[in-house]
Amino acid sequence: MRQKYSFCAIFIAFVFFKADAYDPLDPFGNITMKWDVISWTADGYVALVTMNNFQMYRHIPSPGWTLGWQWQKKEVIWSIVGAQATEQGDCSKFKGNVPHCCKKNPIVVDLLPGVPYNQQIANCCKAGVMSSYGQDPEGAVSSFQVSVGLSGTSNKTVKLPKNFVLLGPGPGYSCGPATIVPSTMYLTPDHRRKTQALMTWNVTCTYSQFLASKNPSCCVSFSSFYNNTITPCPSCSCGCQGKKDCIKSDSYKLKTVGINTPRKDNAPLLQCTHHMCPIRVHWHVKINYKDYWRVKIAITNFNYKMNYTQWTLVAQHPSLNNVTQVFSFDYKPLVPYQSINDTAMFYGMKFYNDLLMEAGPSGNVQTEVLLRKDKEIFTLKQGWAFPRKIYFNGDECKLPPPDAYPSLPNSAYGCLMPFSSIAGKSHF
Repeated sequence: MRQKYSFCAIFIAFVFFKADAYDPLDPFGNITMKWDVISWTADGYVALVTMNNFQMYRHIPSPGWTLGWQWQKKEVIWSIVGAQATEQGDCSKFKGNVPHCCKKNPIVVDLLPGVPYNQQIANCCKAGVMSSYGQDPEGAVSSFQVSVGLSGTSNKTVKLPKNFVLLGPGPGYSCGPATIVPSTMYLTPDHRRKTQALMTWNVTCTYSQFLASKNPSCCVSFSSFYNNTITPCPSCSCGCQGKKDCIKSDSYKLKTVGINTPRKDNAPLLQCTHHMCPIRVHWHVKINYKDYWRVKIAITNFNYKMNYTQWTLVAQHPSLNNVTQVFSFDYKPLVPYQSINDTAMFYGMKFYNDLLMEAGPSGNVQTEVLLRKDKEIFTLKQGWAFPRKIYFNGDECKLPPPDAYPSLPNSAYGCLMPFSSIAGKSHF
């Protein structure tokens, strides 16, 4: 009986874990690592390892990815091109030619940009930064080449690595076992001949916000032209553990040299707010026209030690299938289910506002979205004009409770509240 209960507990935990790792707005999002054995050596093989980020709106920011695994035999890494193991380990038994890494559980990181050409391969050396697939498919790839020794030298004798761990750059990813798949096909430069890998296996890693953090990393506030009330982020939206270390926006400490320099552990330094989130997204229903309506969105950074490059914002709302124009942001519809088009991804224009600066006067970006009305469903009643979900950099943000949304008074259409008067305030 005890074994039966134990099995049930494990099964329930597995189901809940899988449900949490599944993202309904990006059901096929994952990071897939492909190991292609491109040649056999005297005591092992040379493999090209390619990481593809198939997540539509979740990228891997600086300081980049970290990849680890466990060997099943006594394998060593003779050499790596395009990456490096963080520790060499004990290679004392080797004479003459010493391996790059002798650890049973190697940990590998990407190389920095600008390394010598003889240490590079295609898609390497970006400090581990990977774009989201929806924002920049070409930048959503990272590769390195590894020469493995003291392993099998054929398809039948090679033991696949196991217990893969991916940090991107922090926790949140869980990886499945390596699985042998059909060998990758390659085209020669003249596209007249096909070659193939000698052996290929894949590892798939999925992201869970629950594994990444017990608290959200962003929150949402609301306002509208028809109500003077501003609906703030819920109190302690992102947890209030850091409140004792926060800094007020007018503190003299902000003048300290190096205040914005990131720490090695990437610990935040937050501005003191009631929500204590590093990011707040504000959604303002700005204008109601005859055939269109207009929304203004502002993203504010409250972290003094982090700026956000290649940031992404995802919103879910039934009217996002009628986007007419987006100002100052790039926009892409997300259609994970062909019959439903209610989700949009917004991101900064390259070299204009794709960098969200640290907390302070420049720590915000804004856009306006013009939406065509669907007369059958459009209404300003009961909070319909506000989003169902908001994600920033792939993490779902904490929304206010529905009963706190700005309500529609009888005189709504006679009242217009300028967004500019509230966009810069930090108290919502």
